[in-house]
Amino acid sequence: MPRLWNETIETHRRDVRHAILSTTAALVADRGLLNVTMSQIAEQAGIGRATLYKYFPDVESILLAWHAEQIAHHLAHLADVRDRAGGPLERLKAVLDAFAAVSRGSRGHFDTGLVAALHRGEHVAQARNQVRDLIRDLLVDAAAAGEVRGDVAPEELAAFCVHALAAAASLPSGAAVRRLVEVVLAGLRPGGR
Repeated sequence: MPRLWNETIETHRRDVRHAILSTTAALVADRGLLNVTMSQIAEQAGIGRATLYKYFPDVESILLAWHAEQIAHHLAHLADVRDRAGGPLERLKAVLDAFAAVSRGSRGHFDTGLVAALHRGEHVAQARNQVRDLIRDLLVDAAAAGEVRGDVAPEELAAFCVHALAAAASLPSGAAVRRLVEVVLAGLRPGGR
């Protein structure tokens, strides 16, 4: 087959998959997991049920794929933020700000039971490790520049940052999130000042 034809098929498949994922997320957010059927997803996505079943066997598998895609986007965003910032401390602060914003932004889309189910997957543990490693590497660079404390292992500081900033999900405002990031940064300063 000509290359153009393959690209057209792949583009079509990506578009159908995206329509399925976004439609399912919207329906579940609106109606709840137990009130969404594969038929409703197919109808809202503008595809046939047979087509839908070629992509996914059930609503839960669609949501897991959607969630994995969201996590991949968040990880790419954090890497982009890191790459656009200046010196070591600026990169660290930018990533901590972005991670806190992502944590806060993920609240309220689904009920807590569904959120808990989505966060049990292996893809979430891997993503958490990637975020922790990203922050650890930034801490190593900032410590080498004398901008953050060097008396605590970077792995421990990275775990502290990830756990502390996950609390942003329960904060009521962007201002509260910014204060949380400042508290975390204060704990990272040399001498803990």
